[in-house]
Amino acid sequence: MEKHLFLGDEAIAQAAIDAGLSGVYAYPGTPSTEITEYIQASPIAKERGIHSKWSVNEKTAMETALGMSYAGKRTLCCMKHVGLNVAADCFMNAAMSGINGGMIIITADDPSMHSSQNEQDNRVYGNFAMIPMLEPSNQQEAYDMVYDGFELSEKLGYPILLRITTRMAHSRAGVVTRPQKAENTLHTPEDGRQRFILLPALARKRYKTLLEAQKTFTDVSETAGYNQYFDAPNKERGIITTGIAFNYLSENYPEGFEYPVLKITQYPLPRKMIEKITTECKEILVLEEGFPIVEEQLKGYLGKGITVHGRLDGTLQRDGELNPDTVGRALGKEIQSYYPIPEVVEQRPPALCQGCGHRDVYEALNEVLLEYNGAAKVFSDIGCYTLGALPPFRAIDSCIDMGASITMAKGATDAGLFPAVSVIGDSTFTHSGMTGLLDCVNEKTHITIIISDNETTAMTGGQDSAGTGRLEAICAGIGVEPEHIRVMIPLKKNYEEMKSIIREEIEYKGVSVIIPRRECIQTLTRKKKAIKK
Repeated sequence: MEKHLFLGDEAIAQAAIDAGLSGVYAYPGTPSTEITEYIQASPIAKERGIHSKWSVNEKTAMETALGMSYAGKRTLCCMKHVGLNVAADCFMNAAMSGINGGMIIITADDPSMHSSQNEQDNRVYGNFAMIPMLEPSNQQEAYDMVYDGFELSEKLGYPILLRITTRMAHSRAGVVTRPQKAENTLHTPEDGRQRFILLPALARKRYKTLLEAQKTFTDVSETAGYNQYFDAPNKERGIITTGIAFNYLSENYPEGFEYPVLKITQYPLPRKMIEKITTECKEILVLEEGFPIVEEQLKGYLGKGITVHGRLDGTLQRDGELNPDTVGRALGKEIQSYYPIPEVVEQRPPALCQGCGHRDVYEALNEVLLEYNGAAKVFSDIGCYTLGALPPFRAIDSCIDMGASITMAKGATDAGLFPAVSVIGDSTFTHSGMTGLLDCVNEKTHITIIISDNETTAMTGGQDSAGTGRLEAICAGIGVEPEHIRVMIPLKKNYEEMKSIIREEIEYKGVSVIIPRRECIQTLTRKKKAIKK
């Protein structure tokens, strides 16, 4: 047992290794990326041969992790919150089939949208799938929940969803580690054909089994020890907190709580504890990071018998992260702000790096599209190149979800819009753009697709990109005519050539793919520094 200073992500990763992990499956996504990177860099993980290569997307990660679980091994599947949308098909049905080897699914939610297009709270998914959930309030709990979570998953026979948020993922605290366990031996489930083949007749039985398991899940939530009740003499108010919000409450009461507090870090909700606090206290304040999930459930439990305050009635803001000050105000404390952050700093936008190839692509594209007198629309995607929406480029008209640039451009083309251009990155293309390209090929859509290839997953730190060295072959295999797969090097000296290629392919009445290829300036700089050392 040793003490370490860990990020929340690192605590989760080390706990998984110590608990006998055999494989981690993930697609890079802030704030979850460091979990997989920590395992990739771990000498113990390398010595044990723990699988840690990046998956093409979250769906393939979830399915592969479930396959490893089927074989009896312990597996971790990590993603940011919107990644669970991509993996939802397998996620929901894994709740029906159950697992064999322990399986923990990490969802790293991003309230306040520090690096995301929404701030969805994936406890909704946990409730939807009706599986046990864990939500640590600190790094030590994150470690312990993962370390013990694999055994709990195997005991219950279901995957466990562990929800963290950006602050938990990217803040540090001391963590005491525990003895390392051996990996599970290979063993497949004896009743596999009854559980893992979800034909309707079998799935109906599995659904009944899942429903019957809910009482067990609640009993475990009541007794496992993560949910805690802190009594206090003043019963005028009871406070229910979840996850990291418990810390914000604690900062407001350094000498001890004034009111009874129920700390919830394991789900389903511990009904007996809820009955205790709602019976003893005159009103309830709910502090939770994200959606008012507990607050809504609480109102469903209680009906109109007790007043419940939280995000729904405006006691707390509906959007964004909580912090000690917002919690203090909700408690009725007078909170002074001594050093307000100037708006120009608070809202300072990011920018494309100097020397980035995306800059040259947008400059050339903008100039060509001026020739269409405002008729052209550019559908973009999730990646560094999304920053082309900002000055000085203002080059894109949409960014919705991974892969949507191609399909939205196709839909606009089907509606009669011309020209419709898609801009997508190499990693995003292999993540979820290839199927959209196949739709375009099958219908011979008049569309120009720019796969801006910086040979890495740059937005999340330079992880390997699944399509590196294969993009032309992939596009040709899908059916794009080879003469309309055009590769160019985005540099100032090639500016006129770039414009000429873009212009020609926009006018081609069919599917054309342009691949501007130049290595990310950040990964290139790191490589040069490593060579000098």
